[in-house]
Amino acid sequence: MSLTVKPRPSVDGQHFHVVVIGGGINGVAVARECARAGKRTLLVEQNDFASGVTSRSTRIIHGGLRYLEHGELGLVRESVREREHLLRERSHLVHPVHFLFLLNEQSQRSAMKVRAGLWLYQRFAGKKSSALSEMELKRVERALDAGHQWSIFDYEDAQCEFPERLVAEWMMEAAEAGAVVRNHCEVLAVDVIQGRARGVLLRDRISGKDERVDAGWILNCTGPWADRICQRSAVRTSKPMLGGVRGSHIVLPRFSGAPSSALYTEAADGRPVFVLPWNEQVLVGTTEVPDTGDPGKTAPSNEEIEYLLRTVSKLFPKAKLSAHDIKYAFAGVRPLPNSPGNKASAVTRRHFLHDHTPEGTARLISVIGGKLTTAASLARECARKIGIAVPEPAMVAMGPGSSLDPMLDQEVLDIARAGSVSEETARGMMEWHGPRAMDIARMALVSAELRAPICPHTSHIVAEVVEAYRKEFAVTLGDVLLRRVPLALGACWSESCSREAALRIGAVLGWNEQALGSNLESFETERTAFLKKPSRDSSALEAAAD
Repeated sequence: MSLTVKPRPSVDGQHFHVVVIGGGINGVAVARECARAGKRTLLVEQNDFASGVTSRSTRIIHGGLRYLEHGELGLVRESVREREHLLRERSHLVHPVHFLFLLNEQSQRSAMKVRAGLWLYQRFAGKKSSALSEMELKRVERALDAGHQWSIFDYEDAQCEFPERLVAEWMMEAAEAGAVVRNHCEVLAVDVIQGRARGVLLRDRISGKDERVDAGWILNCTGPWADRICQRSAVRTSKPMLGGVRGSHIVLPRFSGAPSSALYTEAADGRPVFVLPWNEQVLVGTTEVPDTGDPGKTAPSNEEIEYLLRTVSKLFPKAKLSAHDIKYAFAGVRPLPNSPGNKASAVTRRHFLHDHTPEGTARLISVIGGKLTTAASLARECARKIGIAVPEPAMVAMGPGSSLDPMLDQEVLDIARAGSVSEETARGMMEWHGPRAMDIARMALVSAELRAPICPHTSHIVAEVVEAYRKEFAVTLGDVLLRRVPLALGACWSESCSREAALRIGAVLGWNEQALGSNLESFETERTAFLKKPSRDSSALEAAAD
């Protein structure tokens, strides 16, 4: 069978109440809020949705335990509240996770201070966390470096393994509410006429055509690109709005003694580092390095990779980890507020709305800062800033240790029967697509090609890819395999997986040999630019693991 993806219509000459620039989690959340309020909204992203900072994060939905150290109680309260909303409303994507806070005799934080912080943190949550079993605590303790005296504290937070999927869902909800959605569409400049932002000049990177739209409000949600948007639009700010800080991560295979809980510990310099079970692998991060370069080209340095490898190797010396074990490394630039002279760890993680009216550009607002956890509350604040009345969502208390796992056996069975697929496939579809999984299953029933696995190592099927192209605004193979159906982030993925997936997807989408080759080549280019393989000849990296 062959399915044709329809070309998207031009927006040239159209008027929008709101134009949102930037398709990370903040921009998509803002566009969804505006569209649901009945405002004609355009959301534009120069690359793909969630392809920037969102996909390069530590993937934690947390209340911000470390913010207590800096006295940011308001931010902790907001973060905990938003975490609970996400746990309730997106329970297929956001899951409660046990964290273990590890201290030893060399740690810069005292056990008493951590215990007091955790007590306060739990009070903010307004519920009692379920305790980790004594057996699991002992198992972790046995795996740790026996040369130290460890103090281990248990608390609960949450994880969103694939924020790319959360962005996809919010983006579809924005479109269903009437938003016009354009990825691979670059803002060349904001039109400023007589002291007011009047519209934007766009370049559709798919068609190559330039388009201009009028706007009542323009919201610059481009994260680390925010200053660049102002510069290219001749919007003068007295100083840079952002102070870019690179955060790098490494991904390891599950190693002997790897914990099933998330770990929060200190590196040798006292910086907090997470060691997280993630996507059947282990995610270690993050670093804090000043970075004022192009955010789209940022990459982890050998020094950062060495720092992270040394940290996890010192925790688990029995695992004998080396640079050869690193599956890949990736980095993103945090859009922190410009704060010269301050250490990156001390710069607030609160977001700010920068109104450009005093600088001669009314109706243009730049969003500075923000994080995964608070994207929805940032969106409500942004909507109110431009005159949209947005109520706070009702809070529903959750009982102690309540589980929000929606993977009920009956639902899985219903999806498996509807699509004539295995229970494993049905469960995987529910985990990534939630309530939309049933529609994908019904589509899969149409043909064996749609029910085929995307690559030989997965239970996810080609029908999920078709859904990404049809309804989730995927344009390229990278949009699909790195973000909508993010199999290329998995432990098994290799160039042979890429080729096999492209063949199976191309057979359904009707790609000829030239289209197949072009799609595959651009995907591999994007994948290798994003997921860096550490250089194998670095003696420093090998020494880090010794």
